[in-house]
Amino acid sequence: MENLNQTNVKDFELMGFGVLENYSPCLFIVFFIIYLFTLIGNMLIVLVVYNDIYLHTPMYFFITNLACLEIWYVTTTSPKLLTMLVTKNKKISFYWCFAQLYMFHSLGITECNLLGIMAIDRFLAICKPLRYNNIMTTRVCRDLSVMCWSIGFLMALIPMTLTSQVPFCGRYYVNHYFCDLAPLLSLACSDITVTVSINRFVGGFATMFNLAIVVLMYISIIYSIMKIKTSRGRKKAFSTCSSHLTVVTLFYGAACIVYATPKTSHSVEYDKLFALVYAMFTPFLNPIIYSLRNQEVKSGLRRGLQSLNRHIKER
Repeated sequence: MENLNQTNVKDFELMGFGVLENYSPCLFIVFFIIYLFTLIGNMLIVLVVYNDIYLHTPMYFFITNLACLEIWYVTTTSPKLLTMLVTKNKKISFYWCFAQLYMFHSLGITECNLLGIMAIDRFLAICKPLRYNNIMTTRVCRDLSVMCWSIGFLMALIPMTLTSQVPFCGRYYVNHYFCDLAPLLSLACSDITVTVSINRFVGGFATMFNLAIVVLMYISIIYSIMKIKTSRGRKKAFSTCSSHLTVVTLFYGAACIVYATPKTSHSVEYDKLFALVYAMFTPFLNPIIYSLRNQEVKSGLRRGLQSLNRHIKER
């Protein structure tokens, strides 16, 4: 088998969804609508929170961060996927492939960090309400946000750099619809045990550390909620974190199926479908989860529309 160094690689070819290729026009329409509404929904959340002073709280500050992240996240993979479905051109250059890999994992790790910080925020709001405003100040929120993004983009450098140095061989068919670690490493010509181990450690630490934080925070939250005497009080307390818990379940559930389950010969196609959940459907559902189930966001949207209507009439 021909053994070539990565410097000789000009292009990779993404294999896409394989058996579903005959349905490309239908897939394009579905994915384009999802992508469009993902952008609109998350941008709407950012605008509503930014323009409504009543939503200038730590919880909505982090929701805005998450909405901005989801716009980047879905844009990392969706435009190329849509182009593939329309033009049938599945080639992606070596540099764009690793740029996509880096951005996807940077934003994925950042989302793990944000979900962990949001769990801590809910813990403080429910379990330490008297100290909440003194702890979660504007400066603390900004520092935590910068930390989440910085750690995400720094940690993702490790698997991206290691994988880009792997010697690839044969024909460069990436069995996925975007450049991900496992499909790329399957093209390696040499022993990549160390690379795989380090990549798994980085990814595992980023996900499991934050998941552990989420679990611990919610154990404490549930314990505190159970001590509330009235059912109305318990329902109100739990409603403040139900949206976050829903997003955590969707994101971590799909990610764990793709990255943590044992691989078989038929699991690759399933991985592609589950990858759609956290790469496309979770960013699409986030605005719905955080708006349709949230009275404060809906009230903020109504106030924004009323203000815009008055402004138009005054002109």
